[in-house]
Amino acid sequence: MAADPLDSLRLALMQDVLPVGLAVVERARKGGASQVLAAFDGTSADPLGQLRQEGEPAASQVRENLDRFQPGLGNPVMKVEVRDVAVEDVPVVSGPEAGPTSWDTPPPPTPADPAELLAALGRIEERLALLQSRLA
Repeated sequence: MAADPLDSLRLALMQDVLPVGLAVVERARKGGASQVLAAFDGTSADPLGQLRQEGEPAASQVRENLDRFQPGLGNPVMKVEVRDVAVEDVPVVSGPEAGPTSWDTPPPPTPADPAELLAALGRIEERLALLQSRLA
């Protein structure tokens, strides 16, 4: 699936350009142009990475505020591809280190005759009555 160029541009702006820009603005506000140029004085191996790291907290707030205004505006929704997976393709995890998962538990046995089904339904009804009495 090819990415939409406009979505890619917006994602790059939100994740890369916005934090750097906010860090530059904050440095300019605090110390003027000399403070902004200090990031590029050669002491840092990655001055843009340093600025991105400095501006990330403010950029995160801006993205959250944009999301409050319109969901997905600040933190773009990533497109995903959804497909069906055949049952035999699903990995089964078992053993003592495996935790309980929905695919590990076998399906409940199917009652062979209606009498077993009625008995099972009776037990469920009793348990529901007990649960309702405890909640009340």
